[in-house]
Amino acid sequence: MLEIKNLHVSVDGKEILKGLNLSLEPGVNALMGPNGSGKSTLANTLLGHPNYEVTAGQILFKEEDITKLSPDERAKKGLFLSFQYPHEISGVTISNFLRSAYNAVTGKKVSILDFHDILEKNMSVLKMDKAFAKRYLNEGFSGGEKKRSEILQLLVLNPSLAILDETDSGLDIDALRAVSEGVNAFMKKDKCILIITHYKRILELIHPDRLFILIEGKIALSGTGELVDHLEEKGYGWIEKD
Repeated sequence: MLEIKNLHVSVDGKEILKGLNLSLEPGVNALMGPNGSGKSTLANTLLGHPNYEVTAGQILFKEEDITKLSPDERAKKGLFLSFQYPHEISGVTISNFLRSAYNAVTGKKVSILDFHDILEKNMSVLKMDKAFAKRYLNEGFSGGEKKRSEILQLLVLNPSLAILDETDSGLDIDALRAVSEGVNAFMKKDKCILIITHYKRILELIHPDRLFILIEGKIALSGTGELVDHLEEKGYGWIEKD
């Protein structure tokens, strides 16, 4: 699904990713690592954020080089990023925002009534009140509401590869469970997810097939989901970077 080769990325002249290599197959993949290791830099780079400069390496999505594509071109090809800190957009309802995004990504012109059915079906998965769709995007939302909104976008846009950047941060137990149920509902055998997290608890609800450890801009270790138990017990100090 995704192959990253010798990726070097700088932000404001400082190198953050230092020759990162990573291959993702369909299924649930988790990425963990200490603060400052480059996890969010990787997420933003994969979606083409202009502040993140790729100085070397390649990003291949379904065997196509997307390293130089713009964010909207990557979205149309099936990539999605759930933000760690979603922005507020005053005056734009969730319904209008998502319908515009859906039409842009799919290339279709779905009517308001037809999209309303799509939206309600996916809101029911997340146990969201119908009135939520009429609220302005993230304006006055609690942390849990923002993260539910991000997963609603995931379900509606239905990408091939979803990158969830610390979607679990700041969630209470009920919100975490609702978000996890949404992610599990999204997963099909041809889908790929990369969950970026600091904590084990979301991985107890969304079981990873593979776990990658990022330290100082490189993948230092990979293994099955059971690797997270070692991290809980020992921290990152026992892992030696190549």
